[in-house]
Amino acid sequence: MAMDLKRFPAVVQTVPYIAPNVRIYYPRVVGMQNQRVQEKINQSIVAQVQQLIAEQLKVQIQGRTEMYGFYELKTNERGVLSLTQVNYAYTPPMAHGMTFVKSLTFDLGAGKAYSLSELFKPGSPYVQTVSENIRVQIEERDLPLLGPFKGIRPDQDYYIADKALVVYFQLYEIAPYYAGFPMFPISVYELREMINGNSPLGKMLPAI
Repeated sequence: MAMDLKRFPAVVQTVPYIAPNVRIYYPRVVGMQNQRVQEKINQSIVAQVQQLIAEQLKVQIQGRTEMYGFYELKTNERGVLSLTQVNYAYTPPMAHGMTFVKSLTFDLGAGKAYSLSELFKPGSPYVQTVSENIRVQIEERDLPLLGPFKGIRPDQDYYIADKALVVYFQLYEIAPYYAGFPMFPISVYELREMINGNSPLGKMLPAI
């Protein structure tokens, strides 16, 4: 029986981007049989690195900005690669640095990066369901907020880890700086009726 190579973990190398006062380490997928798909994935990763740099330059004051970036693999199995990229920057004499986190979740077969909405069946009330789950977690964790929680955006940031959808918010998005990045894991089993079975989140469900 032929092996389904698409379900094997991706081989990931760390690539450094070093410039004056800048050290960024980002992932690159290598060794895939389909070079077109591999290039598509790597282009998406580099584009996000550039996006994070641009976001930092919008909030930093003029001066000697120091920037550091790294990544974390969250899922690398079942033909799914989900990762986060972190970018921290500080320009003296700001009170503190600023950090941004963004993520990408790929179907390794096609090299497609999925938005949050694409994880679910068309027309499903995922925004309401996920928002309500987060609202409960906020109350259970007594999380400090900047104002009443109004729910997630349809394109809210997320990653996949340990058979869970992890929805998260940027610094200051819903909570004060000292609260960090509020992250809310939701088991795939709680969402299974709405999940698009062909999406990366669908691949985390056990085969029936």
